[in-house]
Amino acid sequence: MPRPPKKRFVCCMPQSSVFIPEDAAAGEPVVLTVDEYETIRLIDLEGCTQKEAAEQMHVARTTVQRVYNEARRKTADALVNSKKLAIAGGDYILCGQFHKRCGRGCKKSCHGNMRGCGKE
Repeated sequence: MPRPPKKRFVCCMPQSSVFIPEDAAAGEPVVLTVDEYETIRLIDLEGCTQKEAAEQMHVARTTVQRVYNEARRKTADALVNSKKLAIAGGDYILCGQFHKRCGRGCKKSCHGNMRGCGKE
């Protein structure tokens, strides 16, 4: 029996969970999981390395690399093919559920100027 997937720590939920292009193609939306969203946020927006993102999410760097690659593939599919993009689901724990501050350098003002990897 396979080992259950390890949950990834996520600092905050996205402000918007659905993105629809003006000329969206009919069909199923592309679904980006919350943990995939977090890797995009940490690596592409915040400028973290994969190692720093892995430490913040409490997983191995190879896990972050795999999740990040899948997130990029899904995002490219939605952009190139004019598909609806939804953010939902995944194996994650929201930091605020267990700690007032997660202790990994994130500031809990998730929708402000948050720097999760210590690069302020």
